[in-house]
Amino acid sequence: MNINYKQTLPEKSLPIMIIGAGGIVRDAHLPAYRKAGFEVFGIIDRLKDKAIKLAEQYEINHVYSSVKESVKNAPQNAIYDLALPPEQSLKVLKQLPNGVPVLIQKPMGIDLESARAIYSICHQKRLTAAVNFQLRFAPFVKAARDIIDSEIIGEIYDMEIRLTTYTPWGKFPYVKHQKRLEIPFHSIHYIDLIRSFLGEPAGVMAKTVGHPHKVELSSTRSTVLFDYGKTTHAVINTNHDHEFGPTNQESFIKWEGTNGAIKAKMGLLLNYPDGVPDKFEYCLLNENDKPLWKTKKLKGSWFPDAFIGTMSSLMQYVNESTKALPTRVEDAIKTMAIVESAYESDKNGGANVSERLNEL
Repeated sequence: MNINYKQTLPEKSLPIMIIGAGGIVRDAHLPAYRKAGFEVFGIIDRLKDKAIKLAEQYEINHVYSSVKESVKNAPQNAIYDLALPPEQSLKVLKQLPNGVPVLIQKPMGIDLESARAIYSICHQKRLTAAVNFQLRFAPFVKAARDIIDSEIIGEIYDMEIRLTTYTPWGKFPYVKHQKRLEIPFHSIHYIDLIRSFLGEPAGVMAKTVGHPHKVELSSTRSTVLFDYGKTTHAVINTNHDHEFGPTNQESFIKWEGTNGAIKAKMGLLLNYPDGVPDKFEYCLLNENDKPLWKTKKLKGSWFPDAFIGTMSSLMQYVNESTKALPTRVEDAIKTMAIVESAYESDKNGGANVSERLNEL
């Protein structure tokens, strides 16, 4: 089967100004842009030494210690790439020139209220703004979308995302004291992904919990169940606390349709940050008398290739070579609305079992 999963690069790339020099820039943004051949004009960080170190490694000619300084020296057609903790995004957006294109790191604020403030400033300043929900552009997701769009596996009635692994949260010190952790900083990728395939749910049910020995982390495991009616099931199950070796660790996305199924192993999240190879499998019921799973070898992975996709998408939109901007703020705020609904569900709980037990 021919599967189209390659990233579509812009005919004309635009210079990038990166604001932030943290681990995600080092591990994903800069490797992605180098692989795609994009020019990084400059990099900014309050801790200038961090920015200088990355600039030397990636041959970036301009290093700044303030947004004001970078704006003053940026090319007129620059794209601003905000790789910042969510609580810093609004302050930086206010300092950007009106009308510029900007790619904002997820989440779009820490809650729906802050997402609305970001949405508002983007509209006030007429920014061409998108949020870096890059999982949509991972090779295994693009491959699945190509198969699903061709209707080969029929109507999708089940989508499951499961993570059972060990996440070294110490590599992300800024999340340590976040009141909201697992859903806005990790499962948000999967919420956004499910929306991109199945549309807007009628409702959501969720529970997110911490670990008894990791009291400094507000939550490390979550379940989010979506309401798509009587025949479509969509669920996210994440467990970042599986410290028992690789034998039973899991990291996958699965789509089931009336004529077939797809399963994508997300190798990055196993033995993170080194990861293991991805695996892409599919099964078509009409190909054989009995179900037979086939494996398709894909090039690239979530890191760094998906980060090429989000930036390419924005460049193409700015160049007017496409009318589609999939992760625009107008769409991303809907993902934030579901995140907020998940926390509302977590707070309110489900049906009260203890009352019924007491009635027995």
